[in-house]
Amino acid sequence: MRKIEKRGAESKVYKKYQLLGLEIAKILEDQKHKALYIKLAKEKDADTLLRLAKEISEKLGIKNKGAYFMSVIHSNKKNKNKDG
Repeated sequence: MRKIEKRGAESKVYKKYQLLGLEIAKILEDQKHKALYIKLAKEKDADTLLRLAKEISEKLGIKNKGAYFMSVIHSNKKNKNKDG
């Protein structure tokens, strides 16, 4: 049983977007939501997501970096829909 638990805990990365999603989760200190970041990395521009995550991680006073990241993503989506 221990062997199965150990294998399940190890990360298996097969695609570039999976690695990017895991990196974003690490940057934002939000491993709990890594699947969400992988999904975003698959759907959105990699450079933009990584740049945004790094900017947010450097800001002081943000308690929940993951939630802030998602609110910025959501806000950007709304603004694009208004313009287009």
